[in-house]
Amino acid sequence: MRTALLLLLGLLSFPACAADIYRWVDENGKVHVSDVVPERYRKSAKRIEPRQHEVSPQERAEAEARAAADRKRAKASAAAAATAAVPPAAQPAVPEPPAETECEQAHRLYKESMDCFAPFVTDRGAVKGDAFKYCTSLPDPSRRCGPPKPEPSDR
Repeated sequence: MRTALLLLLGLLSFPACAADIYRWVDENGKVHVSDVVPERYRKSAKRIEPRQHEVSPQERAEAEARAAADRKRAKASAAAAATAAVPPAAQPAVPEPPAETECEQAHRLYKESMDCFAPFVTDRGAVKGDAFKYCTSLPDPSRRCGPPKPEPSDR
């Protein structure tokens, strides 16, 4: 946003050229702006008044003040981020949960796959083709691993 404003201020600060600028819309609805208008659009082309886009000295000063304030906030934010990056004093380690067995992982991934496919199942039990764009089909691990163990909240 700030960059666009500064670019706009920079472009508008150049003195107006001797050439007139015109705006017109072609048969496809595309807007064109140029100092040269094709013959077939001469009747519909409108001259753009460059003075209406000039920035007053007061507007320029306000924009420069906002830009300076933005830079100051950015520096303060960067300084705060740098101090926050310093690790705090040693905190007690949180014990890691026990590692998942291969079968527990297979059942978890299978359940996640089924949950992903669930919104794509029709009333008749068929799976819509779009589901395969978003979900991965996995085989049920129950034959290999047995039934899944109940989760602690299921007990």
